[in-house]
Amino acid sequence: MQDVRVRTAVVGAGKMGAIHAKVYDQLPQCDFVAAVDINAAKAQRLADKYSCSAYTDCADILGKVDAVTIATPTVTHLTLAKAFIKNKVAVLIEKPLAANVREGKKIVSLARKNNSVVAAGHSERCNPVVQAMKRLAIEPKFIEANRISPYPFRSTDVGVVLDVMIHDIDIILSLAASKIKRVDAVGVNVIGEKEDICNARIVFDNGCIANITASRLALKTERRVRVFCRQAYLSVDYFRKSGIIIKADPNINVVKWIQEHKESGDFNMTAVNWPDLLHIEQLDIDDKEPIRLEQEAFLKAVADRTLTPEVSAEEGLAALECAQKILASVKKHKWNEQIDYGA
Repeated sequence: MQDVRVRTAVVGAGKMGAIHAKVYDQLPQCDFVAAVDINAAKAQRLADKYSCSAYTDCADILGKVDAVTIATPTVTHLTLAKAFIKNKVAVLIEKPLAANVREGKKIVSLARKNNSVVAAGHSERCNPVVQAMKRLAIEPKFIEANRISPYPFRSTDVGVVLDVMIHDIDIILSLAASKIKRVDAVGVNVIGEKEDICNARIVFDNGCIANITASRLALKTERRVRVFCRQAYLSVDYFRKSGIIIKADPNINVVKWIQEHKESGDFNMTAVNWPDLLHIEQLDIDDKEPIRLEQEAFLKAVADRTLTPEVSAEEGLAALECAQKILASVKKHKWNEQIDYGA
């Protein structure tokens, strides 16, 4: 199947569409043949840059492509995906999968009915840091994720949960590997009608607990996650693509060591060099572009149906369902209409 070249196109010539177009143009396993956007000038600019055709109507590329990336406003995802799926065109849909769970379920149902490859564009799952965690096969008990940044002036059709937190929701669901038992969340809207800051606590059936904070009103950018499990403690930075793993040194029984020194009367906390009792190592991270890894997995699944995308439509739907639970909890949480700052 390696000799199969997949004909690809990008629908949506905005920032994300341009990023996908650049990667498609670089991949040897595909031919980037079209850029589609309702704005003819934007489509043409992208087409000129990568020497492909420009269109304003998705119907014009049916029969000319094998796979497309949909990088348009979330509210358009279902309509566009439906047209391609029914015409046997594989689809990679930028996160979130759809505007709501009902539409997400329709996309998943269409994919199954038409036996089509549909991937969700959760590119953070392809972040080298996340890939490194995946190789460790850990069983987390507590996960803490923080994703904050200045206001991006994009994705104004959705709040911070569907715009930003959705990345960590997807990753946490893949790490916890369990059904959700309970969700508690609180959110605040400052700039517009949608929430700009949100904190959520997710309790899973297997006992794992996740605490997630997302904000698009911060003064700096931070994307960190900490994972506590029986095997180790992990602290990773998505933004800097770095991380550490801390384990008890396999050659030292820490509890026994402390007990022995206490019994001998020479135990001095200030004199203990704790790193000597621990095994600390840098996470082994391959510095690869997340969207390139995402597209490579997508194209492999298109060329070889025994393979699956990095994030399937079903997984994209699961993240959307969790996000909806968080938004429902945010809505349920009551804030006082007036705050007396003099109290």
